[in-house]
Amino acid sequence: MSAADYTRDEMMTVTAARQLRNGAVCFVGIGLPSAACNLARLTHAPDLVLVYESGTVGVQPVVLPLSIGDSELAETATCIVPLPEIFTHYLQRGRIDVGFLGAAQIDRFGNLNSTVIGDYAHPQVRLPGAGGAPEIAAYAREVLVVMKQTARSFVGQLDFRTSCGYLEGAGARQARRLPGAGPKAVITDYGVLRPDPTTDELELTALYPGVTIDSARAATGWPLRTARTPEVVPPPERRELEVLRDLHARTRAAHTRPIKIEIEVPT
Repeated sequence: MSAADYTRDEMMTVTAARQLRNGAVCFVGIGLPSAACNLARLTHAPDLVLVYESGTVGVQPVVLPLSIGDSELAETATCIVPLPEIFTHYLQRGRIDVGFLGAAQIDRFGNLNSTVIGDYAHPQVRLPGAGGAPEIAAYAREVLVVMKQTARSFVGQLDFRTSCGYLEGAGARQARRLPGAGPKAVITDYGVLRPDPTTDELELTALYPGVTIDSARAATGWPLRTARTPEVVPPPERRELEVLRDLHARTRAAHTRPIKIEIEVPT
């Protein structure tokens, strides 16, 4: 299959889905992480346990949710628990295998910003904020980050550190005794970055078909290091694309369906 047969977004989603093993317990965010997790569940990982921040556990949505409060999650969940218990009895007890996160900015050590662009007191953009991301970044056994790669989002210095990756690198995370292992991979629309085992700095270890090292470096706000010979990620398989496109088509149809409202007028 050639690069003309799929989009970069589809390649990124498929690559993210492939990182998930069957039977893992995954704390899912909305958007591309949700699409990747549900693609994995519908293909190679049918026993993947999806947990959303709203307290829904074991979710098997037919369409992708618009938010963590989407009724689709509650209707297809194995159980629903109070939100505080998701963090205390699942996340902080070490029961979450994988946390899926995105952000507005990321630095070379996998630290994330989802709070503000610019000075905190006088921001250019006020972002949605932390939500549960700091706890997920700290406590999940491992973290996957999914972000489009640009020099504005992959920055040399965060405007605000919302969630920790490897802090200042070179063992700083372990020195702070954070329980989770930190970012295992950063999946972008260029390829995959993974932390160097000694310095903790993210380096480019895999590229998508047709993508060059120079183009990935140009989309990064720090001098991006690369593996000696970056792997080439296999293109999406036909079934992966069919399942993903069908999932998005069902979602579009469900969320654009006209709502009929009947109002009784007293006579």
